Amino acid sequence: MPRASVLDRWEQRKRPKPGSDTWRYLCWSRALPGAVVRHAVQAGALREGPFGSMWAAHRDKDGAVSGWEERGPDWRGFASGGVKILFRFGAAAPIRLCVTEAAIDAMSLAAIEGVCDGTLYVSTGGGWSPATEAALRQLLSDTGAQLVAATDANTQGESFADRLRALSDEMSSDWLRLRPPADDWNAVLQERSEENAKKEGGRRRAASPSTASREAAPS
Repeated sequence: MPRASVLDRWEQRKRPKPGSDTWRYLCWSRALPGAVVRHAVQAGALREGPFGSMWAAHRDKDGAVSGWEERGPDWRGFASGGVKILFRFGAAAPIRLCVTEAAIDAMSLAAIEGVCDGTLYVSTGGGWSPATEAALRQLLSDTGAQLVAATDANTQGESFADRLRALSDEMSSDWLRLRPPADDWNAVLQERSEENAKKEGGRRRAASPSTASREAAPS
């Protein structure tokens, strides 16, 4: 499929907004904070896909959209005719480069860290294409950033981390393995969101007088 067709399809989609199916998917089902989603939307990184799904742009070094990750309640994939390079979210001139395997994990890690200054959160889209490796090399060459392997805590994630370490050694850059305490960073974010909701519910119950106390209280 011609590259122009990929760009046209991207431009024809709406940006997510509060209340849309895509916004609810990201904020409710995936527990991403609204501020992080809004930041990504303002950066032009997200579009609304069909049936409440999300499209997350992969871009080349010049910022042109090469394709997009597709994630939704019942679907995951990549743009037909598109090219996996990198999803990018965060600092334009980073001193720290966090590499994940999915755009939702990149945004989840950003949320957990409070969108750390000087950090660029990227996703390979679950692949390791020559274009992806070239983009990482270019970023490291241009910025001298620390390379952080924030890939999943499973066999594939460790394999990606090994590749990133080898790339770091070759480029003489600092390297760090940042392993999620769950399978991936979105799982960590969802667990924290559930824990916070339980704590908030407990605080509300503790602050509210019991039924018996209300019945016994003088009018």
